[in-house]
Amino acid sequence: MQKKIVTVWDLSTRLFHWLLVVLFGLSWLSAELGGNWMIWHTRFGFVAAGLITFRIIWGVIGSDSSRFSQFVKRPSSVIAYLKGEGQRDYNTHNPAGALSVIALLGLISLQVTTGLFSNDDIFIEGPLAYLISYDAQLAMTELHEAIFNLLILFVALHLAAIIWYQRFKGEKLVQAMLHGRKESEEEAPKIRGGIPLFVAILVGATVSALLFWI
Repeated sequence: MQKKIVTVWDLSTRLFHWLLVVLFGLSWLSAELGGNWMIWHTRFGFVAAGLITFRIIWGVIGSDSSRFSQFVKRPSSVIAYLKGEGQRDYNTHNPAGALSVIALLGLISLQVTTGLFSNDDIFIEGPLAYLISYDAQLAMTELHEAIFNLLILFVALHLAAIIWYQRFKGEKLVQAMLHGRKESEEEAPKIRGGIPLFVAILVGATVSALLFWI
């Protein structure tokens, strides 16, 4: 079947992706700088919480290419793909890439959540830390730091995979996430907007606003 140019990523998904990349970098930098920068570290976390909330909702009611039900595969499919069985072009994520996306979203969700309950016992206390005991706050802080180290590993693996597919398999993954289009043998996925997009943005923005307000 002849390949054609199709739109696979809607604008909202692409914006989410690159905003999260920027927030991750800023959160890392602010934590390294410490001091008053920790105030910004916390604020970046509030925005990230809203973004993750948006993505989870969009993963249920959004465009076909962004729906978890469309690209998340069974473990057997992931194993088969890694073995080189049933190789084909994928409009969006291949089975291994989908697993990577879910792992990263899960880790970032845990990172943000633990940050909300953390207490570094020096300068910054998460807005929800008062809901748990002091010892639990310190445990959340340690977990927050441990998850970050794990995130660094997963991000490095994610980047290595992108470089591999770009360099050796000729898949323009970065370009597709910039302009939303790619060559494919499959039909273009249905792109959604309107009320579903409004709901996802509203809930995500509300989560961030509430965290800033608390």
